[in-house]
Parts: sequence; C-alpha cells; structure tokens
Amino acid sequence: MDFVKKLLKVLAVVAAIAGVAAAVYYAVNKFMAKKKAIPHDEYENYVSCSCCDDEFVSETTVA
Repeated sequence: MDFVKKLLKVLAVVAAIAGVAAAVYYAVNKFMAKKKAIPHDEYENYVSCSCCDDEFVSETTVA
C-alpha cells in the first residue's frame, strides 16, 4: 500500500508541474501575440522604403 501512495504522490507532482508549465506557455504565447500585433493607426503612418529603387529621386537632394 505504501508503494501505491508514493506512486500517486509522484504522479500528482508530475501533473502539477505539467499544469504549471502549460499555464506559463499559454501566458507567454498570449503576451507575445499582443506584442506582435500592430495597432491600426500605425498602418496610416506607414512609409515604404524606396532606398533600393534605382529610379528613386529624393526630394531632399540638393541639385
């Protein structure tokens, strides 16, 4: 009977550790998803980079 009690305690500890690990994984994924999301107002202020275009002429270049 002692063996069964020890086995159940070990299984309970393993299950608790797995539960905590799953909760941390879920929380980190949720936090990272919020961090990666771009607010809608940043799309309006987006300026594309044309520094690699050969035909691009900068307006700030002195002629």
